[in-house]
Order: sequence, then structure tokens, then C-alpha cells
Amino acid sequence: MKIEKYAAIDIGSNALRTLIANVITDNKGNINFYKNSLVRVPIRLGEDTFTKGEISKQNIKRIIKAIKAFKNIIKIHKVVDFNAYATSALREAKNSDLIVKSIKKKTGIKINLIDGRKEASLISSVNFFQGIDKKLNFLYVDVGGGSTEFSVISNGDRICEKSFRIGTVRLLNNMVKDNIWNEIKNWIVTKTSKIDNLSLIGTGGNINKIHKITSTNDFDPISYSSMRNLSSSMEKLTYNERIVKYNLNPDRADVIIPALNIYLKALKWSGSKKIYVPKTGLSDGMIQELFMKNLKFKL
Repeated sequence: MKIEKYAAIDIGSNALRTLIANVITDNKGNINFYKNSLVRVPIRLGEDTFTKGEISKQNIKRIIKAIKAFKNIIKIHKVVDFNAYATSALREAKNSDLIVKSIKKKTGIKINLIDGRKEASLISSVNFFQGIDKKLNFLYVDVGGGSTEFSVISNGDRICEKSFRIGTVRLLNNMVKDNIWNEIKNWIVTKTSKIDNLSLIGTGGNINKIHKITSTNDFDPISYSSMRNLSSSMEKLTYNERIVKYNLNPDRADVIIPALNIYLKALKWSGSKKIYVPKTGLSDGMIQELFMKNLKFKL
């Protein structure tokens, strides 16, 4: 049996994360990925980019400090390899090139800016079928701060995918027009109308928290009615009340409302009544991609 560690740095719209994963190859050649450590830093870059067009000097300093900390964590774990991707908030910022160069100069880490299609492909490539019957049909929904990725999956195969510029931070700042909602509705209806027995698979920090709040058992899906009831209850509370009642982090207590809205609309438009939550995401896809690249290089 062989055990290796890989790492991923994900610079998102609502937070920065680094995931350390154990990759275990058994004597028969079977490969399994397990989370070892996840560190999340709440730096809301999307609020800068989506409202002002660029990331502030203060947040640039915070990004660099976070990346330096991540670099030390990666060193301590003695990982085989790591990669660093940034999504919509940094990608769309007018000063993104300057920031990427500054990070490289001060930390030695190269940040790769990826588009929505690449993000959707990485997210939906993760093997998330533990405890889920992969013979079922799914609409995969990953809600981020700046974008939401959708994929249709049938019998374990990804049929189609699309990324939309709608996310929790954009919604909080009233940056999403009705035509985007209409585009999403039309895409979901068109791609799923002829698919029977469709369920949703949801990923992202918000749906993970929703799964916990609704006291749903591991591997069991959250029902549409539970999601709707939670949304109704949360909307009646103030920001501070949500933090106390649901034990939410301050940077989660506001974005969870628009996240619920996206998931509920996806459930409604697809005709699904439940959503599975495998608790995987972009960082997991990054590590699997990196491992496979290293494996091919060795061969």
C-alpha cells in the first residue's frame, strides 16, 4: 500500500481554502482519496470585484498573508505536489494580473486563473457516489460566491455542463439581473425535461451547512420541503439572529439565504424533490486532477 499527500489552494469569491488530501493506492492498484486537513480563510474578494471592479489593497495584503500561511501548512505536510486555482472574483478583477504577479513574487506560488467551464469540469469529475446510487440521474449544482456550475449526470457519466455568473456574493450585492435567472431556468428545463427520476447533487459550503442544520443523516438527501421550510425560517430572522440560532459563522450567515434560493429554484425547475450532499468540491477535483497528471508523468 502506498500513501501520498497532495494539496490544493482554492481562491474563491467568498473565501480562500487549502485542502490536504491523503491519496492511498492499495496492493491491487485501487486509488482512494481522503481529506486530511482543510483550512478556510474568510476573505470576501467577490464583494470587491463585483461592486468595484477590482480587489482592494487591503484584501491583496490579506490574500498574500493567507497564501504564505497555506505554503507553510503544505510544507509541514510534506506533500508530493500542489496546485493553486482562482475562480471568478480574482479572474474578473481589473487588477488580477498585478495580484497574480505579486503573489508569485512574495510567496513563490503561481496562481492559475480558471474559467467557469474548467471549474464545472473539475467539480463534477469528483467521485461523489459514496452512499449514492450512481445509476440514478442527477442535476449537479455547485453554488459559489461568484458563479454557479450545473452538470447533468446519467449513469455516472457527465452529459453536459454549464457555468452561470450567479453566486451568493453577486446576489447579496444585487448584481444578478432577471435575464440570468431566465437563462438558468431555460437551460435546466431543456436539459432535464426528458430525464426521469432526477435528483440533485449539491456542493459548496452553504449546502454542507444546510445538510447539518436540517439534521439529515449522512448519505441521506435533503427533501425539498425541508429546504423550503429552512429558507422561510431564516428569512424571518435578522443577520445576528441567524448567527445565534443556527451557529453560523458571520461570513456564512448572509450568503446562506441566496444559496438556498438557488438550490430551491434548481429543485423546482428540474422537478426534483431531493438533494444529495456528498461534501466534495473544487479542491477535491483539483487534487484528483493533480494526482492523475503526476501518475501519467511517472508512467
